[in-house]
Amino acid sequence: MTRRVVYGVGVWCTAAATAMTLAAIIMPRWVHLQSGLTGEITVSYGLHKKCSSVTGTCEPFPTDQVCTNDETFCTMWRTVGFLMSFSVIIELATFIAYAVVIIGGVQHRSYGWKVVCSLLGSASLVQAAGMAIIAYVFDHDERFFPGWKLDVSWALCTASWSVLALTGIGIGAATYALPDEGGYELIRGDDDDYGY
Repeated sequence: MTRRVVYGVGVWCTAAATAMTLAAIIMPRWVHLQSGLTGEITVSYGLHKKCSSVTGTCEPFPTDQVCTNDETFCTMWRTVGFLMSFSVIIELATFIAYAVVIIGGVQHRSYGWKVVCSLLGSASLVQAAGMAIIAYVFDHDERFFPGWKLDVSWALCTASWSVLALTGIGIGAATYALPDEGGYELIRGDDDDYGY
C-alpha cells in the first residue's frame, strides 16, 4: 500500500514537472538560430511565438502565411501546441487525484495509486509525443538548415515527461515494495459482498 509520504513526494515531483511544462509552453525557445560574427543575430521559435533580435519583437507563430505555404509544418507545429496544453490539463487532474487520495484515507490510498499513475503516464506520453514531433520537424523540415538548434523549451519538455514517468513508476513500485500501513482493517457489513 502506498503511504502518504510517497504521495507527498509525488505531488512535489508533479509540481516541478508542471512548472517545466508551463515554462516550455510560454517561452518561445523550442528551436533557435544564432548567427553573425559574434552571434548577435538570433531567431527563436516557440509554440505560439517567433522572436527575432533583428526586429527586437516577438510575433505570433505560425502565421497564416506560413500555414498557406507549408500546411504540413503548420499542422505538426500546432499539434504540439495542443498536446502540450492538453498535458497541462492532465497534470491538473493529477493534482485533484492526489488530493482525493491523500485526504481520502487508507482505502483511497490503497487503490488510488492506479488512477494517479495512469494520469502521470498519460501526461508523460502526451508530452513525449509533442517532443518527438518537434524533433522530427527539426530534422526533416528545410527551414531548419545547419545552425538551428533545439533549445531550452524542448529540453524542459523532455525533462518534464521524464519526471512524470519516473514519478508514476516510483509510486507504482512503492505500492508493492512498502509494507501495509498497519492499524487499519476494513469493517465488513452484513450486506457487503467481497466475493469470499
